[in-house]
Amino acid sequence: MIMSEKTFPSHARVVIVGGGVMGVGLAYHLAHEGWGHDTVLLEKAELTSGSTWHAAGQITHSTSSYGLGKCVDYNIGLYSGGLEAETGQAVTWHGCGSFRLAYTEDEMDWLRHTLSVGRSLGFNIDLVSPQRVAELHPFYNLDGVLGALHTPDDGHVDPTNVTMALAAGARAKGVRIIRRCRASNITQLASGEWQVETDQGTITCEHVVNAGGTYARQMGEWSGLQLPMTSMTHHYFVTENVPEFEALDRELPVIRDDKKVSGYIRMEQKRGLIGIYEKANPNAVWLDECPWDYENWLFDADYDRVMPWLEESLNRMPVLAERGITREVHGAISHPPDGNPLIGPAPGVRNYWCCCGTQIGIGWGPGLTRELARWMVHGAADISMRDYDPRRFGSYATKEWQVIKAKEDYCLRHEIPFPHFNRLAGRPVKPSPLYDRLKSKGAVFEEVYGHERPRWFAKAGIAQHDHYGFGRTPVHDVVGDECRAVREAAGIMDISAFTKVELSGPEAETLLDRLVANRLPRKTGGIALTHMLNAAGRIELETTVVRLASDRFYLVCAAFFEQRLLDHLDRHRGTADVTVTLRSNDWAALTLNGPRSRDILATCTDAPLDNAAFPWLTAQEITVAGHRLWAFRMSYAGELGWEFHMPRDAALAVYDALWAAGAPLGLADYGSFAMNAMRMEKGFKGAGELTNEVTLAEADVLRFARTDKAYIGREATLAPARRFVCAYLEIAPDGAHDGHGGEAVLLQGKVVGSTASVAYGHSCGKILAFAYVRPEANVAGTEVEVVIAGTPRPARILGAPAYDPEGLLPRTDAAQIPA
Repeated sequence: MIMSEKTFPSHARVVIVGGGVMGVGLAYHLAHEGWGHDTVLLEKAELTSGSTWHAAGQITHSTSSYGLGKCVDYNIGLYSGGLEAETGQAVTWHGCGSFRLAYTEDEMDWLRHTLSVGRSLGFNIDLVSPQRVAELHPFYNLDGVLGALHTPDDGHVDPTNVTMALAAGARAKGVRIIRRCRASNITQLASGEWQVETDQGTITCEHVVNAGGTYARQMGEWSGLQLPMTSMTHHYFVTENVPEFEALDRELPVIRDDKKVSGYIRMEQKRGLIGIYEKANPNAVWLDECPWDYENWLFDADYDRVMPWLEESLNRMPVLAERGITREVHGAISHPPDGNPLIGPAPGVRNYWCCCGTQIGIGWGPGLTRELARWMVHGAADISMRDYDPRRFGSYATKEWQVIKAKEDYCLRHEIPFPHFNRLAGRPVKPSPLYDRLKSKGAVFEEVYGHERPRWFAKAGIAQHDHYGFGRTPVHDVVGDECRAVREAAGIMDISAFTKVELSGPEAETLLDRLVANRLPRKTGGIALTHMLNAAGRIELETTVVRLASDRFYLVCAAFFEQRLLDHLDRHRGTADVTVTLRSNDWAALTLNGPRSRDILATCTDAPLDNAAFPWLTAQEITVAGHRLWAFRMSYAGELGWEFHMPRDAALAVYDALWAAGAPLGLADYGSFAMNAMRMEKGFKGAGELTNEVTLAEADVLRFARTDKAYIGREATLAPARRFVCAYLEIAPDGAHDGHGGEAVLLQGKVVGSTASVAYGHSCGKILAFAYVRPEANVAGTEVEVVIAGTPRPARILGAPAYDPEGLLPRTDAAQIPA
């Protein structure tokens, strides 16, 4: 629909509320996806007048995130020429490059890992000596520096110019941008459409987008939504002109000094610019709401808060020490609880999209808004959106908790992002019934969708806290012991964090059959592993389906997919006579695995457990330790085993009974680290492989899809064209570094893909990985290399699981178990 420029529109397909770089970036990319003439953007003041205008505007290829790396590479290409060439609008790109410095071996390991991720993405990136830094930046004090990551194509850009150029590109393709138009309410009509009330009129739309920046949380409340983010203030300072800069014929590279400065230092014309994320006393503002009349707002500088890092920045850049400060920028930026933006569907509603919570809008914005535009228009993004999906948070993310986590995130902005880094503030959130018992036994927990899940169990003098490193830590051997206990005797794990949903009613089977690619279990007690897809044939989620009765099904999936599963069911249920019951919070779950698991369970139940009475991949309601529960004969560890799902108040008694029976037989507690290692040994794909960017064919899980039934996404997921495919590899260990995902995979010296998940297989003595590679490289026996810790490591494509390749152990009958 083409709207008049003079009258306020009454309808649009999309209304974006917010005119910063995120909102305008989305308008630009929606226009490029063909929705330009159907999109309206509303801004209460002038474009960029919230947080965008006061951004420092830097962008770097230095990221260890594969998906985010794709975004920043796109953004740098856009800023360095593509956007200005398209629109004729200057963006003021400074392609000066940058260095990220390392003072410790942990930092060097971080840079080596980032180097491998960058190589897999084709970046111009290298690890260099302090001498090379000095050649390109002679004014920085490099005392103590061991090395640096050099990203020559990096730079910085004028935030306002970029946004105006994006706006020009959006307008050229039909987007209408209305300034000085303040939205005051967003409500959903009975028709499913959204109504946006403003001081210029009311507009009705199919899709509404919250791009409100520091206003986004309070805007969400208009629609009954809880969008977790908190405004935190950040300083940067601009000095007087620096005489030493006057004679330079080029701009110095940006220096990112995480350890000493907790920020960055660069040139601003012939002046110095110092940005600091102080690692103490973080400042949150506007805890209730951001004032609506604020425009281009800054706070007074708080030198007391930043002084230790500001002083150190002058020690590191002595040419700035005698220069006065001419500009103090102390502005507010949104920080979600985990530091990642909220990009995607709002939880529990249809066609309300989040494009907010972005603390690095210039660096991340255009790439992420391009993916959001693709998601809105085509039903799927082209990178994994798991880390950005707003539905990754639940109702536990209260305002008070949000502030605690935002302060934690701010302090971590320039800390080393160690693998499996555990954010401890505001914990525990949702402890299971076993939390205290397992904690007393040495459990170190992680938080998944608010749930506390054991990672590993401290013993043998290993302290009960996280041990960090890009190389092996003391936890490596502890996890190996847990794996061996499961493989040789038995292990028990609290898996209460899994999403648990019951689907019942006369039309439950009809609805579910239309949503899953695999055949549903035909008999009561049957179990099937299957996937739900979107219309583009990409994977929404993997779920285990158990038929509890003719009209009753039980669905289990990863914790962070809970809201996605509920939304998917709601979106497609229509008028079906179906009841959806969430069991995640009132049911608990345990898993028991290993060759002695049948012996252990037999002492706690009267139910027969042999293959004839209780076959593999079936479920039964049985009594364990006096409690009725559902037992599923299945095993993510690839051993003889069961899962037990039960009301919360039964879990502790069931655990204690199993433990008492199993301790004499070698039963051990184990956690998610061992579980991950064992699933890798079995070649079981997980959330790192089964993402929204791939089809079932590309994920190499077509064996779980039926060709003789209709389901959403069927034609697209079965299409023969494959951009890449998920390969299974073994990698030669070096005894020190095992890899963490995102590493480059090389075939005859050329990059052919990157790893998705990596873990050491204690049962086979090899590093195991899943990697998305070009189809021609995925041939069993093919010799490849994987770049781990900066060094190419020999690897080989596998054609079968590294452990129990024929899958016999889970099906073991009672007579084969030694007494």
